[in-house]
Amino acid sequence: MELSILYLLKRLWSNVTKRRQSQFVLLFILMVIGSFSEVISIGAVLPFLAVLVAPEQIFNNVAFQPIIQYFGLTDPSQLLLPLTIVFGVAVIVANGMRLLLLWVSTRLSFATGADIGIGIYTRTLYQPYSFHCNQNSSEIITAIATKTDLVIYSVIMPVLLILNSFVLVIAIFSALLVVDALAALVTFGVLAFIYSAIIFLKRNELAKEGLLIARESTNRIKALQEGLGGIRDVLIDGHQATYIRKYRNSDLALRRAQGNNVFVAGAPRYFLESLGMVIIAALAFILVQGPNGVATAIPTLGALALGAQRLLPMIQTSYASWVNIQGGKSSVEDVLEFLEKPMPDNFGQYPTLPLPFNVDINLKKMFFRYNQNAPYVLKKIDLNIKKGSRVGFIGTTGSGKSTLLDIIMGLLEPSNGTIEIDGEILSSQNNLAWQSHIAHVPQDIFLSDSSIKENIAFGIDKEDIDFERVQLVASQAQISTTIESLSEKYQTIVGERGVKLSGGQRQRIGIARALYKKADIIIFDEATSALDDSTEKAVIDSINNLDENLTLLIIAHRLTTLKECTHIVKLDNGNIEKVGTYKDIMS
Repeated sequence: MELSILYLLKRLWSNVTKRRQSQFVLLFILMVIGSFSEVISIGAVLPFLAVLVAPEQIFNNVAFQPIIQYFGLTDPSQLLLPLTIVFGVAVIVANGMRLLLLWVSTRLSFATGADIGIGIYTRTLYQPYSFHCNQNSSEIITAIATKTDLVIYSVIMPVLLILNSFVLVIAIFSALLVVDALAALVTFGVLAFIYSAIIFLKRNELAKEGLLIARESTNRIKALQEGLGGIRDVLIDGHQATYIRKYRNSDLALRRAQGNNVFVAGAPRYFLESLGMVIIAALAFILVQGPNGVATAIPTLGALALGAQRLLPMIQTSYASWVNIQGGKSSVEDVLEFLEKPMPDNFGQYPTLPLPFNVDINLKKMFFRYNQNAPYVLKKIDLNIKKGSRVGFIGTTGSGKSTLLDIIMGLLEPSNGTIEIDGEILSSQNNLAWQSHIAHVPQDIFLSDSSIKENIAFGIDKEDIDFERVQLVASQAQISTTIESLSEKYQTIVGERGVKLSGGQRQRIGIARALYKKADIIIFDEATSALDDSTEKAVIDSINNLDENLTLLIIAHRLTTLKECTHIVKLDNGNIEKVGTYKDIMS
């Protein structure tokens, strides 16, 4: 079902901060003040042109007598200088107000766009892990990086332009009614009819273009992510043409739709400018035929021409803004979908103390499935993990190993049953306090394109990094010797996703990162499965040499990797098949 733009604007307004809403109200007041300056500049042209053509008419006008007497003017020609100054000042003030409105509108539009982008990113990062499992990252990146810009250029700024144009058109039209009511009514009526007809004829086409722009913006980012993210396989398999084709198809369709919108928005202007000149020429012919001839015609035509010169761009701007809004409507829907995601109960809460963990982790009759219609991934799990133990998890692919550890880490909530930490049930209220105990070392450790020091102290502001601790944990992870041998040492840039490091080095940095957090539970999720035998042995030795007070939970494909574990949990089809020592499992 297509949502009306007014409904979408109302939702967008409700997501704007109170501070920004107040600023928009002040901006509207500024628009009203600006409209008065425009009216004054149009009003000032009448006496200015009249004093150029027939100064005696102004000198003898009753309305000007108080001014003439106040300044002691005795000759009509003496009016030329003051009226020239008045007209010049009125024009300068009017243009100054327009410049001020442009500056304020632009600053406020982009500040609001920044608020929206930050809001989407904030809400996305606080969504539960299950949300990220089901969400394509290209859609999130597009919403923040591309569609937020579309909201600025296609909705916020056009709406402000329409508001400003509406206020100015009303003010200028009122002034022109005073100058020549018939001419003003005819001109405004013709313009309104033409633009209304174009809007009626083009509304469906523009709605389709808007949908295409929103869809292809996402597809374009997706094509870039897939091509660059899998560059190794793309180069090996020679699939460059496939990803170029995907990008080309999305980019061409996107640019074509954007170009169509630009043409539809700008085309009427050229026809209507010509029409406006024809109308003014016709009015000039009619006015010259009047009793006072040119003396009456020139001031009136000057005021009408100046009014039309202001009025026509305002109407054209309003129409072009409407076209932009129609083109950006689908992007607004997508942005609002992310912007209105509910925040978790623990948003903004930071545990002052970790959840006490001195005895054990207890899983009782725990079941899990990803949604109500999906089959159970884990069934009736009963498991006790003592503090300081080293527990290994094995099982075939799909047996539920990673899901079980995601639940223990508090990333997923059990569908039934409970997790107890020292007898206290884990819930959304104490989940953050629990996660402060935990560090995670996955199979594919994420490394940012920054220094080794920043990657070990991942997520910590540069100036807040404890370098002595970085060196200590690097030593504990048995990678300090390697780092010290590099020319830049801890300042060495690792490249995107650690491309400049070997697999074993990346995993050891992952272990150092976990230790830097001062976590007392470290979870290794197939952290060595992608390594060769000798590198895996070295990394496993690093793990086995860690502090005995740490609780280690290790998923591995090879049973030999878990030789030093206190006990091993074997899962099959979501059930715990067996729990025992390495010898028990081997037998």
